[in-house]
Amino acid sequence: MKPEPTALDEEAPEWSDDLNARAVRFDQLPAGLQAKLKVGRPRSADPKKIVTLRLRTSLFEAYQAQGADWRARMEQVLADGLPSGFAEDK
Repeated sequence: MKPEPTALDEEAPEWSDDLNARAVRFDQLPAGLQAKLKVGRPRSADPKKIVTLRLRTSLFEAYQAQGADWRARMEQVLADGLPSGFAEDK
């Protein structure tokens, strides 16, 4: 069932000029409140990067057939192929 687009939610009223005038940017909030509002995992020291990699279909399917964690296994094989100390496990 789709919500009625013209119905107003009393708990989340339409944004008005008055509300806009009273709005405060996140970086202007007190530090304690900013800390409480920030959620999620801490940033990684070595974040993963999204890449596009062209593989033979048979190779791709072989990794997929190994189960749900096939990407992690493929990453481990790549890391193991590097010279010692080049890319430490983080």
